[in-house]
Amino acid sequence: MNITTADRDIECILYTEEEIKKRVSELGEELYDLYKDSVPVMACVLKGASVFYADLVRAYKGHMLFDFIGVSSYGSGTTSSGRINFKKDFDNDIKGKDVIIVEDIVDTGLTLKYLKELLKTREVKSVQTIALLNKYECHTEDLDTDMYGFRIENRFVVGYGLDYAGYYRNLPYIGVLKKEVYS
Repeated sequence: MNITTADRDIECILYTEEEIKKRVSELGEELYDLYKDSVPVMACVLKGASVFYADLVRAYKGHMLFDFIGVSSYGSGTTSSGRINFKKDFDNDIKGKDVIIVEDIVDTGLTLKYLKELLKTREVKSVQTIALLNKYECHTEDLDTDMYGFRIENRFVVGYGLDYAGYYRNLPYIGVLKKEVYS
């Protein structure tokens, strides 16, 4: 990879910083309406969802417990490996609690399916899944998320926490990565 300004590697911007900020604020309000009588555990799926998570928890006006879990199916490639790698478990006791899983992108949906099945064995009160992006062409409805920020076509995107081989997470927008960067 050449060391260049990251913006030069972007084919086009799908969602600007302002559009993301507005949508995340709306999602925070929607979550608050669902959980205003509860104290949910809001769990960030590391690392990709971390930027979205930070903004989402600030947009949520109620009490909550922070948590972080490490689950991955990508590695350093551009497509899901189809295998789930569980790296970090919940720190909070989640038994009997409402749990909100915060994900960056739903691609194949396998990570969310894995987490939902895991949480069934942990005897949680409820599970809500929320993703910034829903790549709807890549999964079936039964592998979908409960809430999402934006629906996108099957394109490789980076920025706002999403990466390619660890790069581009710091971009304030979501953009399509040029194919020559990862080909």
